[in-house]
Amino acid sequence: MVKENLEKIRATVPSGVTLVAVSKTKPVEDIQEAYEAGQRVFGENHALEMRDKHEVLPKDIDWHFIGHLQTNKIKYIIGFTRMIHSIDTFNLLQAVNKEAAKHHRVVDCLLQFHIAEEETKFGLSMDEAEEILNSDIFKAMNNVRICGVMGMATNTDNMAQVRKEFKHLKEIFETLKAKHFAGCEWFKEISMGMSHDYPIAIEEGSTMVRVGSKIFGERVYKV
Repeated sequence: MVKENLEKIRATVPSGVTLVAVSKTKPVEDIQEAYEAGQRVFGENHALEMRDKHEVLPKDIDWHFIGHLQTNKIKYIIGFTRMIHSIDTFNLLQAVNKEAAKHHRVVDCLLQFHIAEEETKFGLSMDEAEEILNSDIFKAMNNVRICGVMGMATNTDNMAQVRKEFKHLKEIFETLKAKHFAGCEWFKEISMGMSHDYPIAIEEGSTMVRVGSKIFGERVYKV
């Protein structure tokens, strides 16, 4: 079913929008099936699981880390991660920069913003982002590159609210682009939208959608 599901999703994602197949908790066999169907961008939210999958799957996969990242787990993924979507503190960004330097890499990162009405979601406020971007410490970082923003809408059936939150993230992106990244062609990504709301996210300017259950089926959690 993975191949068929993937083809259905691809038909709804316009060119210019990256489809991140969220493979967290899914077996290697499912990822391999998606890979054989042409998918190359996969998202994981547990560092050790991502490391283990990277070791046995094709090396031309673009791995995106999309979950809450603990600083003591960065070392397991920093050598191969294509992009980290979830920079939600200054401390985490500094830790990623430090670990990336050990591998002589520049790692693409997105600033995660808290746009939902749920307290359980992680993310920066605009003031916290400004503090990072205005700091001399950030300006001296050579091993991370901020490529855009990420956010998760409230988990609700109220699509009007979801749309409002996506609009807000787009506004944050535009503000940061104008103020801090004017002329930087790499600052172009807005990662928003998941299986239940990605069409709305695309309408509101998403450049990356993170789709899992509609490709791989519902997640299976270990008890």
